[in-house]
Amino acid sequence: MSTHLTVTRTEQLTPRLTRVWFHSDDLSAFEGSDSTDRYVKLVFPKAGVDYPEPLDMRALRGVIAPEDMPVVRTYTALFPDVAAGTLAIDFVIHGDEGVAGPWAAAAQPDDTLLANGPGGGYRPDPEADWHLLAGDESAIPAITAALADLPADAVARVVMLVDSAEHELDVARPSGAELTFVHRKAGGDLVESVRALEWPEGRVHAFIHGEGNAVMHGIRPYLLRERGLDREHVSISGYWRLGRTEEGFRDWKSELAAAESAT
Repeated sequence: MSTHLTVTRTEQLTPRLTRVWFHSDDLSAFEGSDSTDRYVKLVFPKAGVDYPEPLDMRALRGVIAPEDMPVVRTYTALFPDVAAGTLAIDFVIHGDEGVAGPWAAAAQPDDTLLANGPGGGYRPDPEADWHLLAGDESAIPAITAALADLPADAVARVVMLVDSAEHELDVARPSGAELTFVHRKAGGDLVESVRALEWPEGRVHAFIHGEGNAVMHGIRPYLLRERGLDREHVSISGYWRLGRTEEGFRDWKSELAAAESAT
């Protein structure tokens, strides 16, 4: 379902993480959406291209040239309030790189975006004994939502990979959630940091997302093979891959899935 979002304000959470708050006259698509990794597909029209109104991605395919199609990027939707018509989206800013980041850096009240969704498939299992949450900046929004969903007495181990100490975000969390920041510029490694974690007793429910190679080729085999976790107790997937656009990343994920199904 398509939702029209209008910017109301922005917040600078860290030097590279900007939160944009939106209002919509109709957030009914989020009614009943309880996944903490809920996401939307944001549509960014290309400059200089005239699009028919209302903008419909499916209707455009085969009608305009592929290079003129709007750019679509996937982002976690935070704190949706259907009654108030508000939600927030956190954007990682890489200077002038990409499409969504520069848009968010320049966003002003009354700017608009079209969002399709939401989707999602993870929410912390209340029956788990403890929770493992790990990822880089791209996963911080979903981890933030998951921590907010946990009960006050929940036990969790949280690992966040960021550039340096000034990029740390002190997210709200239960008293039993231990938060570890790993600094990229100091040589910190997400995979090794997850492997080095204390492993509490009991059944764990894990959420691991971020750069594709680290997540899929580093942490995933550690959890499933070495730790022997059941797949149903692990939400693990890459959000992006170094050196690839989202379109190229989707191709890589398809190739990876095909290779795994053939083994």
